[in-house]
Amino acid sequence: MNSSPATPRRLWLDRSAMALLIGATAWLSLTLARGPGELAAIWIGNGIFTGWLLSRPTHSWPGYVAAGLTADVAGQLVSGYSVPYAASIGVSNLIEVLIVAGVVRRLVPDVGDPKRWISLGGIATGSTLAACAISGSLAASVTSLLYASSFLMNFVGWYAAHVVGMVIVATSTLVVLREGLDLFGAPGRRWSFIGSMLLVAAISIVVFNFDYPILFMAYPPLLLGAFRHRFAGVAVGVILLATIGSIATSMGRGPLWLVQDIGTTGRIALLQIYIAGGCLMTIPVALAMAERKRLTARVRESEHRYRMLADYSHDVVVRMRSNGERLYVSPSAKDMLGWEPAEMLTSRWGLVHPDDRDRQAQAMAEVIASGEPQTAIYRVRHKDGHYVWVEAVTRPIPSEDRAGEMDIIYAGRDISRRVAAEQALHASRLELERLARVDTLTGLANRRQFDERLSVALGRAQRHRLPIALMYLDVDRFKLINDNHGHAVGDGILRAFARRLANSVRSTDLVARLGGDEFVVIVEDAALPDAAETIARKLIEAMQAPIPVEEKSLTVTTSVGIAFSSTPTDAMVLMSAADSALYEAKKAGRNTYRMKSVGMS
Repeated sequence: MNSSPATPRRLWLDRSAMALLIGATAWLSLTLARGPGELAAIWIGNGIFTGWLLSRPTHSWPGYVAAGLTADVAGQLVSGYSVPYAASIGVSNLIEVLIVAGVVRRLVPDVGDPKRWISLGGIATGSTLAACAISGSLAASVTSLLYASSFLMNFVGWYAAHVVGMVIVATSTLVVLREGLDLFGAPGRRWSFIGSMLLVAAISIVVFNFDYPILFMAYPPLLLGAFRHRFAGVAVGVILLATIGSIATSMGRGPLWLVQDIGTTGRIALLQIYIAGGCLMTIPVALAMAERKRLTARVRESEHRYRMLADYSHDVVVRMRSNGERLYVSPSAKDMLGWEPAEMLTSRWGLVHPDDRDRQAQAMAEVIASGEPQTAIYRVRHKDGHYVWVEAVTRPIPSEDRAGEMDIIYAGRDISRRVAAEQALHASRLELERLARVDTLTGLANRRQFDERLSVALGRAQRHRLPIALMYLDVDRFKLINDNHGHAVGDGILRAFARRLANSVRSTDLVARLGGDEFVVIVEDAALPDAAETIARKLIEAMQAPIPVEEKSLTVTTSVGIAFSSTPTDAMVLMSAADSALYEAKKAGRNTYRMKSVGMS
């Protein structure tokens, strides 16, 4: 994202400010070089120029380029350089600036995106090294031609001064233009920044005003500035060190004058090596501190998001040790379980329903053993005494304070309504299954259940060679009851008949209503035919008592047909025999029974 002055007047002021800085730093650097054709220890102007361009939209660059080039040439002319030399050096500087700014803008359009900072550093460094080599070759050629000096020495001096200036100043300019005074820390820490830089300046003045080899003494305060203020400390500290060192050396003072027979150019080269050493020591520290700050911010942001999710989630989030000691309980515990988080932290009583504790403990043990998350459903006691159904997803996480140990975190949600709905659905399903197998009028088994039971009974009889009996029954002259007294009375007769029939058989025998007034009884394990006959006689006798229905009292009778088989048979044969026996009982005058014995069809 680029910032740009909005009005022509502000645009003019912005370009003028940049031009003033470029011209002033060019004049200062060349004045300190003290001599035509001599190069500065650190070149600041190109860094300012490049940072300014990268902080502005690309379409506005032509005006800035014209202003920057003019200011650079003017600064050199004021310093006493000839027009051809100043113009040549100005063009070399511009080529360097345009290469770095163009490559960075092309490959990293948004230099403010933190995700691109690592790639930005590599791209900026590579383009700086290449651009300074190209501009250095041009400038060294011009200087060698006009002043009959060594091309190699001119190139090395230019290259070192411009690389250091571009790395330090371009980045500082870009950050200052984007962040303003925030670069130098929060308002409460700016005095600390000023103090650190004053310390760097004071030590540098001492170092470069004595002819003793104590140049190393300036590095510790420079490192302190990098450690405490990161890149702002490095940028300002290196600039202070370079400025003070250049002034002192140009005045013939400082440890660099202890080296004899190297001339001014040699001393400038030594100063550049010294400044580069300071950069090599402090820039990694600043980068490490910036990365630490970024990681700390990410951790803080992640923790903040985690707290937001945990504190405002409807689910209860609990962090605990493997022994059950709770370390954190989210506020939603109050809404779901009635307990304050502090109460759950200080109490060690069990909240899980006694019937569910083994299942919950097994789930926790599996989480610890396998390291994989587990989902369990159990009941947790509410503060008012009732139990809440909870679905908890439990997973292991590394312990914060015990190296190599694992803690447990789980998120539990109230599923009481879901469980109640599932239980109601299960009950409904069971009821539907029961209704599908039960006659709704009499409560006896229906035709479906009879068919299933008969098939099972015949299979068991065949496997174990057991006898079986099948009884067909109906209510004598039931149609007349319906015609004379109505269907309501007929239904009452059927219900009473079903009750008396059920009371006349064993608990192991199946009584079913096939439809209308037709009933059937399956008698398994009937050792003798007499067992079925006993049931028939007992039922016929039970039906002698009148049946009170709808303020009436009716006496009804029943006819019974019995099929008995002591050898394996099948359903059709047995049912046909029972039906035939019932027909014979009807033919014999009703209110009686008949039996037929059958074998394999």
